[in-house]
Amino acid sequence: MVKKKFDIGPYLYLLPALVIIIVFRLVPIVLSFVVSFYEWSINGAGDFIGFANYQKLLTDPEFWQSMLNTLYLVIFVVPLSLILSLVFANFLNNITRLRAFFRTVYYIPTVTSMVAVSIVWKIIFNQQTGLMNYLLGLIGIDPLGWLAESRGIFQLMFGEGVPAWAGGPSLALFSIIILTIWKGLGYNTIIYLAGLQNIPETYYEAASIDGANKFTKFFKITLPLVSPTTFYVLMMTTITTFQVFSQIYLMTGPPVGGPLGTTKVIVYYLFEQGFGESQNLSYASAIALVVFFIILSLTLFQRRLEKKVHY
Repeated sequence: MVKKKFDIGPYLYLLPALVIIIVFRLVPIVLSFVVSFYEWSINGAGDFIGFANYQKLLTDPEFWQSMLNTLYLVIFVVPLSLILSLVFANFLNNITRLRAFFRTVYYIPTVTSMVAVSIVWKIIFNQQTGLMNYLLGLIGIDPLGWLAESRGIFQLMFGEGVPAWAGGPSLALFSIIILTIWKGLGYNTIIYLAGLQNIPETYYEAASIDGANKFTKFFKITLPLVSPTTFYVLMMTTITTFQVFSQIYLMTGPPVGGPLGTTKVIVYYLFEQGFGESQNLSYASAIALVVFFIILSLTLFQRRLEKKVHY
């Protein structure tokens, strides 16, 4: 048997991407892990302090508040994004005319700069002159503070009788949730649309012959066969939601991260610790490692759901 000659060509093509991944992904992760064990400021390394930064996290109320705010963000953004994008994808899939036009309209927010989007939505949520309060006024609802309101949305809906712990995300954070869902809706919708168009039409024809209605077709055919797309959208939306930062900084940012810190999510708190007044890079690195392992754990957990995916 003739031994196949080693071909270095494919590896040379992969080398630039590999170098970028190592330099900008793997090396920062390793350095962040090392830095978290030192007193490290913007001026350089200090003394070795071991697990002191991680011990500090356990008793830091701002860290836990930012984790709670992030949890609220994920709980609202992820399921609503999945449901709305699947609904809109179904609408687009049933359109026969101007389908390309509507795809473009839905996708425009995805490719629009987050800076521009945040500024526009900040104007929309303005308490005095914003479009949102104008629309509420048309149906007889008093103007809301939106980005300046620290009370939870359930407290605002059901009155002050609701305890603070059950008040839910603040109205300011809920405003960020609305923007985040809107910004990612177009991308998820297009992904779902591709998944819907890969379902063979023969399944629906057979179901129609058996007398199935639209709801039965959706829950018995569409949902199971689009589950690979749902799995992908679920994972990506969860990861990107944990990394939300720009809209928080631009709409409710410095100095405290929204009213009473109610929009201060974990990545914003990381930025505040590392590049704010304290410039405590070691503590910021410890926060970054915690966030990394949380996202990794959620990703591994979601991978177990892959058993229910119909390929």
